[in-house]
Amino acid sequence: MSEQKGMLDWYFKSSLLMRILIGLVAGAVVGIVLGYGDPATSKAFVTNTSFFGDLFIRLLKMIIVPVILFSLIAGSASIAPSRLGRVGIKIIAFYMITSAISVAIGLIFAHLFSPGEGMNLVGSADAKAAARVPPKVIDVLLNIVPTNPAESLAKGDVLPIIFFAMLFGLSISFLKDAKDETLVKGAEILHNVVNAAAETMYKIVNWIMQYAPIGVFFLIAKVFAEQGPRAFGPLLIITLCAYLAYIVLILLGYGGFLAAYRLSFVKFMKGANEAMITAFVTRSSSGTLPVTMRVSEEKLGVPRSIGAFTLPLGATINMNGTAIYLGICAMFIGNAVGHPLTIDQQMVVVLTATLAAIGTAGVPGAGAIMLVMVLESIGLKLETGTAIAVGYAMILGIDALLDMGRTCLNVTGDMVCTAIVAKTEGELDESKWAEL
Repeated sequence: MSEQKGMLDWYFKSSLLMRILIGLVAGAVVGIVLGYGDPATSKAFVTNTSFFGDLFIRLLKMIIVPVILFSLIAGSASIAPSRLGRVGIKIIAFYMITSAISVAIGLIFAHLFSPGEGMNLVGSADAKAAARVPPKVIDVLLNIVPTNPAESLAKGDVLPIIFFAMLFGLSISFLKDAKDETLVKGAEILHNVVNAAAETMYKIVNWIMQYAPIGVFFLIAKVFAEQGPRAFGPLLIITLCAYLAYIVLILLGYGGFLAAYRLSFVKFMKGANEAMITAFVTRSSSGTLPVTMRVSEEKLGVPRSIGAFTLPLGATINMNGTAIYLGICAMFIGNAVGHPLTIDQQMVVVLTATLAAIGTAGVPGAGAIMLVMVLESIGLKLETGTAIAVGYAMILGIDALLDMGRTCLNVTGDMVCTAIVAKTEGELDESKWAEL
């Protein structure tokens, strides 16, 4: 057994990011070579290797519902009712507003750049149609409330699951503050069980991502075997589009909020840059949290009594960079498969991305899982062998590059909102800003 482990050390102990990038590049090279060769050989390769790419898509679909359910319940149950007062309402409002603004910015830039337009991706001839007529926004809002949560879980209806999980988690939180000790003890046990279930799902996600380089290789090879070098341009456009949107949110969005509360954007950037760089490199909001909390207290003057509540909460529910990413990638996939998103679908993207951000783990690559949820909510079903799966594979190939920028933006948004809330509470030590 130990000899077998040693044989695979070169794979499992190397950087996952590098392995995915290698899978992307190798798949593109193989696909282009096949695309320029004999069409019969190319078709035979796609047919005989589709299993490996389809397996990756099925593994991703397997974890969507349990990840949403357990992550959201655990996150909501962590919000203490005693902190759901003035500070809690303010920070949650800021997080929700900035998330909605972020996904709107992503959609605006997607309209400006039109990523994926004209690609006409196709799936297997025998694959099911991936798009369906989306419901109207008013129906989506009504259907958020499930009539049967078990049925919603079985069907994988994203928004009803989010709504039910949030209510369930908040109920656990309130029970933990009950006067009846039996209820308190039961609620704490239930919370611990849900937390353990959420961590278990994150472990499964990690295992699935170990297979990602192989799945990406075969999915991307298929794309380039069928599309040729034409696929490079759209990926470059997505990356450019996302990073421009990130920059606009930092300069206009965050800068505007800070200016409105008479806080210097330049000094904020000087104080926050250590956490921002750490987030960019690690691609993990949760992993950066210790640095974020220290920087916020020591350099930005945020009192520990506020930062200790708002920053861990932000690492769980405030995903502004992820919201931009979701808007752009959803538009790309819709355009690439010949189903441009309608206005109603775009509004559903805003709603789903804003709500689902609460259930996004602050770990590398979590946004890629969230993208599946958003696609499902607008009628673009991720089914093996379909054009949707091909488009998703293209996004996954460059996800690490997009993830660095969006994680940096997520952490920056946490610090901006926290500093503003501390200022409105009269507890921000602005002398720290004067020293920057």
